[in-house]
Amino acid sequence: MRSIRSKMNIREALLAEHSKRRTLEIADHIGEDPARFGELMKIFFAGPYRVTQRAASPINYCAERHPKLIRPFLKRLVAELERADVHDAVRRNILRSLQFVEIPHSLKARLYSLCLKFIADRSQPVAVKVFATTVARKIAESEPALMNELRLVVRQQLPHESIAFHKRARGVV
Repeated sequence: MRSIRSKMNIREALLAEHSKRRTLEIADHIGEDPARFGELMKIFFAGPYRVTQRAASPINYCAERHPKLIRPFLKRLVAELERADVHDAVRRNILRSLQFVEIPHSLKARLYSLCLKFIADRSQPVAVKVFATTVARKIAESEPALMNELRLVVRQQLPHESIAFHKRARGVV
């Protein structure tokens, strides 16, 4: 049997099957290889939406296992979050990936503002708000003024939010 790690067309693998097993196979194939991760990111940014959505899961696993792989793409990911036409699932997955990464100083203010906007927006799905809360908390931890601002925004949302949001908010309020 031929090893899946030795040769894989990532795009074809994403299109062939959408499952946790396939996601893990792709993440294992990429490992710590920046070129393979770059190929996955190229697919993610190129779309169409269905391919982008399927690419997001292995990106999450790779970002969690090897956060350094995602660093070269942070500016572009933040720019994706700023787009009004980005699907909720894509936004959710970008924010999920960003919770594993040290955010560079040059992007902190921009990303923090976006996270606050998502948390305060009642039309955002709870998963977007949950991951935005984690990313904003990471950024705000070393800045008492930012942490106070984050607490205020989170507290304002608590009466309207689900148990998942309440659980994540415990780390803030």
